Amino acid sequence: MTLTQLGAFVLVARLGSVKEAARALDVSEPAVSQALAALRHHLGDPLIVRGPGGMTLTEGGARLLPVASQMVVLGAEAEGAVRDARGAPEALRVVATAAVAEFVAAPLLDAFARRSARPVEGGSGVAARREMPVLLHNRLADVALGPYLGAEPGLVSEPVFRTRLVAVGTGPVPPRPVWLVDPSGTDPASETSALLRRLKVPEDRVRVYPNQTAAWAAAADGDGLAIAPAHLVAPRVQRGELTVVATPATPVEVRWHATTLPADRRPALAGSFRRFLATADALHVMRTPGSGVPPSRFRPPVYVTLWS
Repeated sequence: MTLTQLGAFVLVARLGSVKEAARALDVSEPAVSQALAALRHHLGDPLIVRGPGGMTLTEGGARLLPVASQMVVLGAEAEGAVRDARGAPEALRVVATAAVAEFVAAPLLDAFARRSARPVEGGSGVAARREMPVLLHNRLADVALGPYLGAEPGLVSEPVFRTRLVAVGTGPVPPRPVWLVDPSGTDPASETSALLRRLKVPEDRVRVYPNQTAAWAAAADGDGLAIAPAHLVAPRVQRGELTVVATPATPVEVRWHATTLPADRRPALAGSFRRFLATADALHVMRTPGSGVPPSRFRPPVYVTLWS
């Protein structure tokens, strides 16, 4: 029985499917299935079974879940303790919504690292809203940036930035436009999905692109309308590449939040990063992050090392 197997079990149990667990860990579905199968064999219990309503825990699985979660957390704390003893850079893992990960997370981590008294090894990646609490509680992420998660038990969520979502395109808007979105458009809990629902956009009129930059490029080519944070797309609007288009549901105000464990449970570095987000330097980065960086999936080192 390994931490890898326990972590796979916890994520499948919490997220409800092997597919979602694999996406959260950025590994293949067979890798998660193999780890779960090995744990089942070791314990002699199926742990999770598939029924008409989805995944269901067996009695043994239900008893294992809280213990496994604690062990995964202790594993993260053990890794941190050894890193500290070796004098290695402190690790800070941030998960964010697609646009925040693409444009803001890496510049924020860079700015924070420059201010830190000790070397910091930062990592960022994309996560759906429902994945974020699971990653935070199991110490697979230290900070989540994007949606408000304060209604989730055991999490502290505070607003750090306010912006607006707008629609952008070129030329006259057709009666039934195609909507071009980043991966947040596939997350039912995202602001982008909520906006599409308010506009009553059917699924066959939505096209998902790898990131905001690709969606904006397609909109500039006349392929449809893109949904974008107003301050991030502003340089392209100012250059005349795109035009803000009025719709019945836009602009809509959104707030980015920083979410962590409570102060008595979160890593010290996560608390320092949260305080940094309230500074003028952090606000400047969020307002004008530059041209953006390619988004990357979050890769918890223990899983990538053992499964790749």
